[in-house]
Amino acid sequence: MVAVDTSLEGARMTSEQTEATQGRLRRLHLDIVSGSISAVGALLVAIDADSWWEALLMGASLSATLVAVSRWTVGRLPRAALPALVVTAAVWLFGVLGAHSTAASYGFAIVVTIVVFELPRHRRAVIAGTAAAAVAVIAAKLAVAREDAVDILVQYVLVSPCVAAGGVVLATLGHAVHGLIGELEEAREREAELAVARERVRFAGDLHDIQGHTLHVVKLKTALARRLVRVDAGRAEEELEEIHTLVGDTITRTRELAYAQRRLNLSAELENAKNLFEAAGIRVRVDREADADAHAGELLGQVLRETTTNILRHAQAGQVRITLSRRGITIVNDGVREAPLPELRGLAALRERVAGSGGELTVEQRDGRFLTAAAFSRPSPEQPPTTRKDDR
Repeated sequence: MVAVDTSLEGARMTSEQTEATQGRLRRLHLDIVSGSISAVGALLVAIDADSWWEALLMGASLSATLVAVSRWTVGRLPRAALPALVVTAAVWLFGVLGAHSTAASYGFAIVVTIVVFELPRHRRAVIAGTAAAAVAVIAAKLAVAREDAVDILVQYVLVSPCVAAGGVVLATLGHAVHGLIGELEEAREREAELAVARERVRFAGDLHDIQGHTLHVVKLKTALARRLVRVDAGRAEEELEEIHTLVGDTITRTRELAYAQRRLNLSAELENAKNLFEAAGIRVRVDREADADAHAGELLGQVLRETTTNILRHAQAGQVRITLSRRGITIVNDGVREAPLPELRGLAALRERVAGSGGELTVEQRDGRFLTAAAFSRPSPEQPPTTRKDDR
């Protein structure tokens, strides 16, 4: 039914806006994690690399690490995990056995940490395997190296693990933020589901209020008409006529409920629009110069509702200004892309309804701003101006 569909549309609209915000949050998270790993990695390359080819190898390890991190933050790690492990492990082995690098473990430690978080069932096996590999590599270094054993142990048992620990800390912090973003998304989804469920319960209650009483009265009057049909046909006919009228009225009220044809409260629509814009981080200014005509209030509320939906869907607005007068309403927003005027079917349908009521609906896009205005040519009797401004 359209009343429920309106609620679903509002929930979907809010969900789309929330999803866009969460997308920006995920991108910010990726930028912060990648920037931190890149900064530390570049510093390690500058300090530890003794030649250009060593710097090139460590740069390759850092690049593989960043690819793994970027895929991890968007849930696409499986394809990138194995290549990243191979590249970083190879650089680590070469750094220990051939280049005498204590910083080569940085990228490998980050990738292994990410894999550990993504494979909770095999976490112990991955940690044990990595530890065994580290011990084996250090033992091989002691066996083939000509340096003093104490120097090797200091480099690869103390210094190199400290460098690796820095990578582990960065990956762990990234995982923690990643988990918080996931929890936020789940909470938003549950909130949207609860909102739809509450609307369905409300709609069911309204439908019961309309039809429950009518059906009960129809049942009583039908029983009365059955008793009267043989003893007082005229009275029975009156009862049947009342039943017919009552059923017709109930059908009309049910249709109004189902197709959302009840008159809109313009003040409630203004408040709802402000709440939606503010929840989306959009600054709202409302200039209410006077109360709108009674005959135009419903249409103006529908124009405001449809325009609010369009702004949240199609614009990257930072500010919206709503002006309400006795003759109409004007909504102006920024954040419009430089593109042809999009097809707005809802406003196109409203334009016909506004014109049929003696008004005009104007839609303009210019200089990065979008204007929607509905004005009626038949103002109501003079009312004292009550200019109110709400700048949020």
